[in-house]
Amino acid sequence: MEQIYTIPVNESFEGCAKNGCDCPLCKIYDTLEKKELEMALGPSMMEPATRIVMNEKGFCHEHFKMLLDKNNRLSLALILESHLGETKSKLKGNFIDTIFGGKANKSLKNAKSLVGSCFICERIDNHFEKMIETVILLYAQDPDFKEKLRSQKYFCLPHYAMLMECAKNELDKKKFGDFHKDISELENRYFDKITEDVSWFCKKFDYRYDSEPWYDSKDAPERATRLLSGGVGKEK
Repeated sequence: MEQIYTIPVNESFEGCAKNGCDCPLCKIYDTLEKKELEMALGPSMMEPATRIVMNEKGFCHEHFKMLLDKNNRLSLALILESHLGETKSKLKGNFIDTIFGGKANKSLKNAKSLVGSCFICERIDNHFEKMIETVILLYAQDPDFKEKLRSQKYFCLPHYAMLMECAKNELDKKKFGDFHKDISELENRYFDKITEDVSWFCKKFDYRYDSEPWYDSKDAPERATRLLSGGVGKEK
C-alpha cells in the first residue's frame, strides 16, 4: 500500500471516529475535490500536458459552478478560451465528414462525449478508487484499522456500496464475511436511528405532538439525504 493513500484514509477514519462525523469517505472525497479545484486554477493549468487534457475533457456543470465560485476569473477565462476553441473544432467536423455526409453525425457524437466528460471528476475518481481499495487492504492487514472502521457513525449509501463491491473482489470468503458483518452492523444501526428521527420530524407537524420536544429530529431530513446520497445536503 502506498503511503500517499494510507495516510489520508487513516486520518479521515481517526478524525470521524473521534468527533462522531458523518461518512469518512465523503470527507476524503471533499478533500480530493478541493485539491483538484485549486490545481485546476493554479500554475499547473499552464502546463501543456495538463492543458491538453483540460481542453479535451472540459468540466461538468457542478465543477464549472465551483470553479466560478473560486473567484479566479482570469484563470478560468484562460481555460475557457482554449477549451471553447477545442470544442468548436470538434463540433464543426472536417472536410472528409462534409464530403461523405457524416458531418452532422460526427458533431452529434462529439457533442455527447463533451457533455459527459469532466477533467476534475475523472481525476477525483481515479484517486478515490485507490482510497476505497486502501480501506479494504487496511481492514484486512491492520487490526487497529478494524476498530477505526467499527467506530464510524455510518457510511453514506453510495460509499457503502463501493466498499462492499471492492471487499467482495479483494477479500477471501472469511474476511469478506467479517467485513460485511462489521460494516452492516453500524450501517443498520444508523438507518434505524435516522428512520426514527425522520418519523418524529413528520409527527411534529401534527398538532397533537406540538408540545412534544424535537429530540434529534430537527435536522433529520438533511441527515437522511446525506446518508442516502452522500452529496445532497452535506455539511459545509
